Amino acid sequence: MSTEPATTASATPARPPARHLVAVVLLVPLLAVLALCAFAWPAARTAPRDLPLGVAGPTAATAQVEQRLEQREGAFEIHHYADGAAARDAIEDREVYGAVVVTGRGPELLTASAASPVVAQLLQQAVTQPASAEGEQVRTVDVVATPEEDPRGATLSASVLPLALAGIAAGSVVSLLGLRGIRAATALVGAAALVGAVAAGIAHSWLGAFTGDWWAEAAAFGLTTLAVGGAVAGLAALLGRAGIGVGALLVMLLGNPFSGATSAPEMLPEPAGAIGQWLPPGAGVSLLRSVAHFDGAAASGPALILTWWAALGLGAVLLGSALTARRKSGEPAVRQQPAPVG
Repeated sequence: MSTEPATTASATPARPPARHLVAVVLLVPLLAVLALCAFAWPAARTAPRDLPLGVAGPTAATAQVEQRLEQREGAFEIHHYADGAAARDAIEDREVYGAVVVTGRGPELLTASAASPVVAQLLQQAVTQPASAEGEQVRTVDVVATPEEDPRGATLSASVLPLALAGIAAGSVVSLLGLRGIRAATALVGAAALVGAVAAGIAHSWLGAFTGDWWAEAAAFGLTTLAVGGAVAGLAALLGRAGIGVGALLVMLLGNPFSGATSAPEMLPEPAGAIGQWLPPGAGVSLLRSVAHFDGAAASGPALILTWWAALGLGAVLLGSALTARRKSGEPAVRQQPAPVG
């Protein structure tokens, strides 16, 4: 009985299809263009658009002030208050970014650099320069100031990207490790809680950039991370690994540049500012400003938006796990056939 010599063919790796090369050549520039537009467009078009601003004092006395402000058409949304005390309360409640108070000693500008140092500087230019040209001196009072350790509010604006990356990383790792259902949700909540505690420890305890309640700040950091992580993991549970890319692009190309962290939502071109406040990074920045500097004023809106994102994301994780389990249980069992005899 002869046996033929076995011939071993050299294993040649399969060449990737040409469409893969075309996809890379086209996709990378497309992503670069989208990122450039998403980040450069809001930055290049930064200007006040219906920026809430108060005017306080008798109607006859404030008429001239309103005329000056109305010369910048569409820049300010004027709110009227009876006196300076009411205007201060409105600033502390985050109803307006500042107010012009007309008194017997002349006009007074109330600002809140903690709400946005950029807006506070803008208001000084918009109010004091025209008044100075007419021989009036405007006294400026910073009602809610940024801490001395962080006068430009850089810590808060710089926290958007790390929180977005932490959420994306949490959602990606949970998905790639194959965690499902309750275990995946528990991992996301635990990671977000730890991120919140560490971030509050850095921003509040170490840098001294936040002056609010420590636990509220930690909760805001954690909820923002959970909203991003839940969205990424939820999309991955429903769409597969492609969902990770969809969630990451949504957060990085829309949520991050549209957040208004470096200025204010009303300083971004429409509808970027409005869209940003409905995404986790923008809502997270607004919530952090409220709890870090304004004793939680106007915190309910962004907190509800973040909770909505977190709940939908975790719900999608649980739903994806249930659908996977149901699909596996519905597959017919493959019975092993006995080997033929002889």
